[in-house]
Amino acid sequence: MKLPALLVSLALLAGCASGPRMDTSHPSANQDSRVQFVVLHYTSTSLEHSLQLLTTGPVSSHYLIGDTPPTIYKLVDENQRAWHAGESQWKGRTWLNSSSIGIEIVNKGFRDTPNGRVWYPYTEGQIQALIALLKDISTRYKIDPQNIIGHSDIAPLRKQDPGPLFPWKRLAQAGFGVWPNEQAVAREQARFASEMPSITWFQQQLALLGYETPQTGELDVATRHVLAAFQMHFRPSKFDGTPDAESAAILKVLNTQKSR
Repeated sequence: MKLPALLVSLALLAGCASGPRMDTSHPSANQDSRVQFVVLHYTSTSLEHSLQLLTTGPVSSHYLIGDTPPTIYKLVDENQRAWHAGESQWKGRTWLNSSSIGIEIVNKGFRDTPNGRVWYPYTEGQIQALIALLKDISTRYKIDPQNIIGHSDIAPLRKQDPGPLFPWKRLAQAGFGVWPNEQAVAREQARFASEMPSITWFQQQLALLGYETPQTGELDVATRHVLAAFQMHFRPSKFDGTPDAESAAILKVLNTQKSR
């Protein structure tokens, strides 16, 4: 091969090795963030053990909020998937690890005593830190308030965190989560007190709100678990999974608010 021809061949090979040109001048309008949900948890153990479990164990979360002093630990980059949700569903989306940011809060959960189960409260500092963190995350990803949820909401058959003492109403008032209009609930409760809806209605309304709910028309074990998770979130004074007028009223008002 003559020298000029060899040089041409080498130039062509070099061009192929560098790959095709990447053109980024035509971004699609049909896109949004992969992060659609924020899932809140309690750790059920101490700060030290929480850090150990979340950094070296089989589970992880993007953030951990300590208790004394309230400190936000960033454990997983938000661009990475953390293993905090497990088998889960909300609004028809499944396996939420891939589409959520997980926030663990140091809290021992509960202890069982001869007089019943006692739940541990959250500290004021933890809640203030959480609200600040949620403000930052929600602003950056434009998180729908309806998609700031608890582990028990997305996995009601196996999880109870963040528990009945978690201040969902306060978070909703700060713009992170939803809460029913209490005057509207009182009006609906009076109506439902005279005519309770069917189990089918409860199952349909729970599914409409976002919960994975059996549609059997029967008050089966799974439906009781879902209803109890809903009650723990929106009516924490009583969360036994039993249908009642107040639960029906809260469901009706929440779904009416959601559709507006």
